[in-house]
Amino acid sequence: MSTLVNDISKMTVSKARQLLESKNISSRMLVEALLAKINEIDSDIAAYIDVDAEYALKQADDADVARTKGKKGKLLGVPIAIKDIINVKGHPCRCASRILEGYIAPYDATAILKMRNEGAVFLGRTNMDEFAMGSSTENSAYKITRNPVKRDRVPGGSSGGSAAAVAAGEALAALGTDTGGSIRQPAAFCGCVGLKPSYGRVSRYGLTAFASSLDQIGPITKNVEDAAILFDVIAGVDAMDSTTVDVPLPSLRFTEDLFNLRGLRLGLPREYFVEGIQPEVKNAVQSAIKVCADLGAEIEEVSLPHTEYAIACYYIIATAEASANLARFDGVRYGFRCSDAKDPIEMYKQTRALGFGSEVKRRIILGTYVLSSGYYDAYYLSALKVRTLIRQDFEAVFKKIDAILAPVTPTVAFKIGEKTGDPLTMYLNDILTAPANLAGVPSISVPCGWSSDGLPIGLQVIGDLYREDIVFRVAMSYERKRQENKT
Repeated sequence: MSTLVNDISKMTVSKARQLLESKNISSRMLVEALLAKINEIDSDIAAYIDVDAEYALKQADDADVARTKGKKGKLLGVPIAIKDIINVKGHPCRCASRILEGYIAPYDATAILKMRNEGAVFLGRTNMDEFAMGSSTENSAYKITRNPVKRDRVPGGSSGGSAAAVAAGEALAALGTDTGGSIRQPAAFCGCVGLKPSYGRVSRYGLTAFASSLDQIGPITKNVEDAAILFDVIAGVDAMDSTTVDVPLPSLRFTEDLFNLRGLRLGLPREYFVEGIQPEVKNAVQSAIKVCADLGAEIEEVSLPHTEYAIACYYIIATAEASANLARFDGVRYGFRCSDAKDPIEMYKQTRALGFGSEVKRRIILGTYVLSSGYYDAYYLSALKVRTLIRQDFEAVFKKIDAILAPVTPTVAFKIGEKTGDPLTMYLNDILTAPANLAGVPSISVPCGWSSDGLPIGLQVIGDLYREDIVFRVAMSYERKRQENKT
């Protein structure tokens, strides 16, 4: 069994689909092996908040029976982990917060329903920064997740549990969410692939909102092909989310013409290669750029001049939207409620004081401040104007080039506890990822190297709005060439 567990823990979604379709393996075997891996190492990694083994095995058995009856599905029998901010009917959705203790989701998020319709097996709920507010998965109310590569390091955040589960072989793939880099940054820190789709590509119905104009659901996987497979399943217009777009999904044909970059023009934004990036990160990304040039891409320097304002702009807009979205969590309707308050006002105050963690409180206070009378125009309205300028920067650049290459993060994964006492330094982790959220454009993180002390480094590929096809082409071509160079 131990050999099978190790083999399956390294398996990709694509390989699992092949083995399932050829009946060389069953969904139950996949789930049992992953559950064994979780039981073996997750007490140390802490990637999961919940694992419902009985439910996972029942789904696996149902998938195996369905296959014998001739049923087809893009993910039939494939086990996937789900970030604890996405609703799965009949299961907890606590957003790693005490304030949602006892809450059971009464419905499936659209992304979950789409995956369920394709036969996916839901393995468990992954840990995260509370309400997706953080860059290290140290802000969970329940546990601190460790980076499987080096366990004294953070896995990134807020989707750190999803990235850690995939990197540790505790899931074939996972869903995360990305508001300012929360898929791409942990994917880079853990050596996975992480995709943030264009805003509006994937329905947010059933996603507990942090910042509604920025949030996107996306996959964290072991390779780019798996990210494309999951994206194909979860993307599409949805009547339950008016922000989704009715734009045709890209046709991804895994043929030889996908694995070269001839005819593509790739831009290097000078504002992303600045002082403060660790030399090893810069060198790894520059080596990746050279590989892309060798594959036939034309490389040129470009400018996104308002990038320097992106972090300030992001944290004003994100906290403003968070303060409004989190107002609903008051102990009246669901979740945790302070039981010894003397009156409703006291109950409301005490519930939120005890239910929210310090980082969530900090962001609610910031958001309330920038929306308050006398400060709305100076901060929030100004941030919206800067956001428009950032979006226009991307629009101008994409008239000249097909995609952007850049680092995902300025540094490799830092030590647990290293930045918890300095929120501003922690916020700077999003400096290279937040602009894509503000502009709404797609972006992927793909592994591109290692630091001298054995920590992964990620290459970021940013595409024009709704051009995930080009993002996948660049990332797949680079990934394949890098793998060839290793052999």
